[in-house]
Amino acid sequence: MTARATLPYGSWPSPISAADVARARLRLSFPTVSGPRVWWQETRPAEGGRTTVMHLAEDGRPVELLPAPWNACTRVHEYGGRSYLPIASESGHSLVFSHADDQRLRLLGPGDAEPRPLTPEPARPAGLRYADYVLSPDETEIWCVCEGHTPDGIRRAIVAVPLDGSAAENPGAIRELVTGPHFFASPTPSPGGGHLAWVQWSHPRMPWDGTEVRVAAIEDGKAVTPRTVKGGLTESALAPVWASDQALYVVSDWPGWWNVYQVGLYGESPQALYPAEEEFADAPWQLGGMPYALLADGRLAVLHGEGDQRLGLYDPDTLDLEDLDLGYDDWAMSLSASGTTVVGIGGGPGIATSLVRVDTATGTAEVLRTELDELPDAAYLPPPREDRLDGTFGRAVHAYVYEPANPAVDGPPDERPPYVVFVHDGPARRASRRLDLARAYFTSRGIGVVDVNYGGSTGHGRTYRERTRRQWGVVDVEDAVSAARALADAGFADPGRLAIRGSGWTALAAATATDVFKAATAYAGVGDPKDLAATTHDFESQYLFGLIGPLPGFERAYDERSPLQRVESNACPILLLHGLDDPVVPAAQSEKFAEALADKKVRHARLTFADESHVFQREETVRAALEAELSFYGQTLGFEPRDVPALDLG
Repeated sequence: MTARATLPYGSWPSPISAADVARARLRLSFPTVSGPRVWWQETRPAEGGRTTVMHLAEDGRPVELLPAPWNACTRVHEYGGRSYLPIASESGHSLVFSHADDQRLRLLGPGDAEPRPLTPEPARPAGLRYADYVLSPDETEIWCVCEGHTPDGIRRAIVAVPLDGSAAENPGAIRELVTGPHFFASPTPSPGGGHLAWVQWSHPRMPWDGTEVRVAAIEDGKAVTPRTVKGGLTESALAPVWASDQALYVVSDWPGWWNVYQVGLYGESPQALYPAEEEFADAPWQLGGMPYALLADGRLAVLHGEGDQRLGLYDPDTLDLEDLDLGYDDWAMSLSASGTTVVGIGGGPGIATSLVRVDTATGTAEVLRTELDELPDAAYLPPPREDRLDGTFGRAVHAYVYEPANPAVDGPPDERPPYVVFVHDGPARRASRRLDLARAYFTSRGIGVVDVNYGGSTGHGRTYRERTRRQWGVVDVEDAVSAARALADAGFADPGRLAIRGSGWTALAAATATDVFKAATAYAGVGDPKDLAATTHDFESQYLFGLIGPLPGFERAYDERSPLQRVESNACPILLLHGLDDPVVPAAQSEKFAEALADKKVRHARLTFADESHVFQREETVRAALEAELSFYGQTLGFEPRDVPALDLG
């Protein structure tokens, strides 16, 4: 047996390189099943982050339907979502998709060499965007959300796009079905085609704050006499699915948790199918995902849980909910069903995130595609320890702790490891136990990780989610600090070598409001929230009104919490990483912050990446950012990292 070496934490040799992490950023999303056929989106970092649409061939092989340069990506709300729709025809299956460059809808028919446009060339580049597609009841149109960017502002509607291509040259061929509110999602025709259901909301609310599920009759191709069947100003109602022509299933957080309800066509007699202090949905940052799906026998395949989401089968007749023990701890909010088959994206801490086809009749599962073909040795993948840490004023803070793990190396017995607090962006998102090689990149080198679901995160009910209401930059910072201190107090972490990384707001707010952290890495750093409110994209343009306060009126709160206003010469070193094409947090945010750090002579570095948006997609970007981050921690937390170029830290 080979003796284990003893080396300082942070300097351990690891087989997991930054290039491995970058290659593992291949992303599977938004599966669709129809009989034996399965489709899905596949985003490839090795191709500059291009998204293609894949199809499972009859022999079980995955076949690419959209070769380069076609890029299936919708930019509605800038976060996009499901960007394709397969359509059955006598000659096979056609594919409708949004092309990233110009955002026009296109149709690729069976045997076509090139897709043909269905929507007109917009007056301004990518100015007409489409998402959340569904086939019309008469199968001659695509009904979807349209987002128009005009000199007068941004306007959205649910529209009907003819499949015959007539709208490509004649914009008047596109009909508007529903207009009025600022935002729409989930257009869903009833089984008989007589009604249309959808979700809508308006500024300043986000879809996890207050939405309405609406229903209208379809007469002469128009949506008439619309009415609200569930939801309101302080109730988030999502994901309508028709149970019959006279009733719908919807998800609502009316009791404080997103539960599934059945409601009548006119909103009568809403009935909770399975009341529980669990979430049966997640925050809909992207369009087109569904947290549950209707099977042919009337049962529902549902995602549910507190924190990570399990896959289960709910029977409306017996009221029983039975979980499927398939070895996947968490599933993405995107299920599709056909007959007795369900497809979804599942993962866990020791297995690759995968596209999984489930036969609900037998309870068996088949992996169709994985995001990572080859896993590192399991000894390099520490299992997460789920903790409920004590936060400020006795608040519970949910977190996953990943201790350093390397089968060949131990740390010195008289040394505690450095720890990095991971904070997700959002804040209405959540950390998951699904495998992320970025965590293992650090833990395999002797750097612990604590992934914090700070107050404001999803997965723990509406009350937990609303902890950041008017408290962004306070509660999230306090929870990140509490998690770091708890690990240090328990003897797991070196209190003098704590760092924070991730969300460009919470990381910078924590770095400038406390002396707990000795280093901070901010992805898409937010230094000035008041400026962000004026320059961010429309979807989140009033998000800060709920997180900090309305403008005008709360200027003082914005200034008091602004990391830019709090930069002092004794601030910890900071690494800023930003995409130059970021429409959510403009790169000028981190540029101004870097100037303030330079003025105060604070050690820092700012790396920018061309052709990158809010979330890094390119393989070379992910690799460069991660290697810079490791070098940064080595210089600031006191260890010598291996095999990475030295970051120039001014």
